[in-house]
Amino acid sequence: MKKIILPFVLIAFSIVACNQNKNTQSFLKETDRDTSINPADDFYKFANGNWLKNTKIDATESSAGGFTDLYNNTQVKVKKMIEDVAAQSNKIGTNEQKVGDFYKASMDSSTIDKLGYEPLKPILQSISTINTDTDIINWVAERNKYNYNYIFQPYVGADEKNSKQTILSVYQGGLSLPDRDYYFKSDAETKKVYNAFITNVVTLFKLTGTDSITATKNATIIYELEKKIAVGHKTNIELRDPQANYNKISLTDIDKQFPNIQFSTFLKSLKVSTDSFNICQLIFFKQLNNLLASEPIENWKIYLQFHAIGKSANALSQPFVDASFNYYKVLTGQEKQKPRWERMTGAVNTYLGDALGQIYVKQFFPPEAKQKMLDLVNNLQKAFETRITALDWMSDSTKVLAKAKLYTFLKKIGYPDVWKDYSSVTISNNSHFNNVLATRKFEHDYEFSKLGKPVDKNEWGMSAPTINAYYNPTFNEIVFPAGILQFPFFDLAADDAINYGGIGMVIGHEMTHGFDDQGAQYDKDGNLKNWWGASDNVKFKAKGQSVIDLYNSFTVLDSVHVQGALTLGENIADMGGLAIAYDAFKLTKQGQSTEKMDGFTPDQRFFLSLAQIWQLKMKDEGLRTQINTDPHSPAQFRVIGPLMHFEPFYKAFNVKEGDKMFIAEKDRIKIW
Repeated sequence: MKKIILPFVLIAFSIVACNQNKNTQSFLKETDRDTSINPADDFYKFANGNWLKNTKIDATESSAGGFTDLYNNTQVKVKKMIEDVAAQSNKIGTNEQKVGDFYKASMDSSTIDKLGYEPLKPILQSISTINTDTDIINWVAERNKYNYNYIFQPYVGADEKNSKQTILSVYQGGLSLPDRDYYFKSDAETKKVYNAFITNVVTLFKLTGTDSITATKNATIIYELEKKIAVGHKTNIELRDPQANYNKISLTDIDKQFPNIQFSTFLKSLKVSTDSFNICQLIFFKQLNNLLASEPIENWKIYLQFHAIGKSANALSQPFVDASFNYYKVLTGQEKQKPRWERMTGAVNTYLGDALGQIYVKQFFPPEAKQKMLDLVNNLQKAFETRITALDWMSDSTKVLAKAKLYTFLKKIGYPDVWKDYSSVTISNNSHFNNVLATRKFEHDYEFSKLGKPVDKNEWGMSAPTINAYYNPTFNEIVFPAGILQFPFFDLAADDAINYGGIGMVIGHEMTHGFDDQGAQYDKDGNLKNWWGASDNVKFKAKGQSVIDLYNSFTVLDSVHVQGALTLGENIADMGGLAIAYDAFKLTKQGQSTEKMDGFTPDQRFFLSLAQIWQLKMKDEGLRTQINTDPHSPAQFRVIGPLMHFEPFYKAFNVKEGDKMFIAEKDRIKIW
């Protein structure tokens, strides 16, 4: 599959150490709790009920909560850091010069607005010269040199069945709506998204000089063509099957199967060579092959024009930015754009991530933090091993292989040991559009230079300032960038219950991704290969189905059901992360005591910490989009779901039959 990276989103955390501190500060927000609610009925609202009632989402946000606060606080720090760098007299070619000048050019909104869509005109003009299917493929390849993917998505990554070697893969693409299902639903909310999309298309065409009648006709042509493309798309749930998305084929056979796509022509235009591809979704490429023959060239040209404008909109003048945002806000509920400085600090991280990262870690991530984080990761690893040993459903032979995989984890903390070298990238302080093109060209060249070479496992899939974490199965790695390793999700002064309920759960979550419904299909070396005993596999899938059924029963917005099959991997990781973190906590001095703090036992504080970390309030639009497209369950169910099936929680809060969170012991789900 396309770079399977399993991130832990909607939460952030910090690390410094895991030693218990005698500080009497609570770290649990008493005013956030709703004590009128029985914790055994709805623990999420017990822990966060008053916060949910009293919190308002800012107009420039689609959500409120710990992650949002951390992101905003980090952006303020990064802004000052970049502005300080930009104010210096930096030597040409240094990371400081590139970061500072990129930001300066991006903040020069006056120049950008005066240019309008002038920077885009040569690209639009090049579309007008397209006359044949071959011209389409050559044009798509030419734009791919700048890391813009049209119609389908090529990328270079580890061969999933030979993880030490790289391979060129091609992945389904070509749609503007969030996923293929939006083209085939007719409910009122989907209609709103459709209307916003049509408005976006019409507006962008009009901004480039097209009259209103033609722009409206173009919008219909584009939507209908994308709907035909969507017919060949796999659903988000179908995309979760890595075996079905691995189809390695020789270049000769590819050209025979998909003659109209002309992959040989595509490669020649890119000036790269390979003897084989991974065609990730065969049905999609069959559909695309047919459409290239049946759809009029003029329709394809209109389609490419729109996507060329849309992909560049945020680097153009304010009317283009506004048009893009007006579509985006229908999906998220965000009412106002964030200030330009905040959007542009994000752009620096997107386009010069490692250059920014090197500056960031010097100021905000001391070297000793890596070792302290590693100690905590190792503690969780030992707790996971103990749980594997105690499993009653897994055979001894498979347990041996599971432990081997567990102890082969590549642990990446804070920042890369080897940074990307941006010396070939020229950045000026007077052309934001050209700077974006230059960095995108660099990224394409960097990625495609790896083709045919051994995989470099020193690479990171996220920049150091990024507020996230992930597991990558082909590297068998768990990764924690420096951006998320900060307050408020871990604190040196906090007791172990707080830290293990917070960052401990996060680490356990990422570890469990190596053993969820997707990650478990990869061996310790990152190869897509079955290493399970036959009976173990059957039992594991049955337990997975129980998780699917559980989360299918949860609803938001009155009647919108969580998609249990789509969220299965994240739900397994949440359940496993909770269990592993709790076991590790019980190895600490506080975890083995019963001494209360602020009226709560150590176990109760552990569970409260976990629930308050998931403190999140979303706009309805964003929540609906999440349900439709995101493999993560809504925040409240990432607390309630795992706790309903976790015996220590029952003991900590005296959950008994008749309580809403009670599940009979025989029906409780336990996987890892």
